Amino acid sequence: MSTAAAERLLPSPERLGRPLIIGVVNATPDSFHAPSRVPALEDAVALGLRLVGEGADLLDVGGESTRPGSAAVSVDEELRRVLPILEALAKKTSVPLSVDTSKAAVALRALECGASVLNDVTALRGDPRMTEAALRYPVVLLMHMQGTPRTMQEAPAYRDVVAEVRDFLSERLLSFVRAGGDPARVWLDPGIGFGKALEHNLELFRRLEEFAPLGRPLVVGASRKAFIGRLTGTPEAPLPSELRLEGSLAAACRAAAAGAHAVRVHDVAATRRALEVYCRLLPGRGGRA
Repeated sequence: MSTAAAERLLPSPERLGRPLIIGVVNATPDSFHAPSRVPALEDAVALGLRLVGEGADLLDVGGESTRPGSAAVSVDEELRRVLPILEALAKKTSVPLSVDTSKAAVALRALECGASVLNDVTALRGDPRMTEAALRYPVVLLMHMQGTPRTMQEAPAYRDVVAEVRDFLSERLLSFVRAGGDPARVWLDPGIGFGKALEHNLELFRRLEEFAPLGRPLVVGASRKAFIGRLTGTPEAPLPSELRLEGSLAAACRAAAAGAHAVRVHDVAATRRALEVYCRLLPGRGGRA
């Protein structure tokens, strides 16, 4: 697919007047935000269609949890979880679909089932066949993660988190290009919460503008994450992510202020409303009476 065709898959933030909103559909029993867990096919499809109705510009379907401490699942299990959902959603909505996977076999099958965006939290480093699979996708989202989901929160350390994450993303972009990939198809994600302590997440947010020199769309995924709970003093149990909506909206607005191309969220309707108001308040933006 040409770069022009890839760009037509999704509306531009400039036309929308806000970042794109990526709605999360977790076909898992153990993702960290309980309301996003929809392992049953009917429930997952219903959630996806609801998020589209609320204003999602893209749906991201995942079949393997990447929460801190999570264990990997088999290729067969991940295929069983995500393919029926992608097939069903592709028939019921024209909103583009993303598959959240680090397995080439899943990525290739998902492409056949209607996915047009590949979201790989390993940035094509895990499966040796993943770059080959990514070359077939119109859009490839590369994310930074220190360690693995099982180990990433075991004392993460950086000398300069922004510089190190930016250098990593630059290297992964270059690696994709050297393999024959079109850089115009790549989106980049600094990986909020993936192998970062509270101070690392805060530093990334404070310096998001420093990713602009990479020249590629920036995606920020901070929705309902633990650092928000730590900032607001909300309890970790029994429902650790339930009291983090307001903080998630603030994070989405900060991402918008920094020029983020997209935000990946659980709460599409609330995020859309917050962004539409916030972006209208920025200098140089028009407002409706």
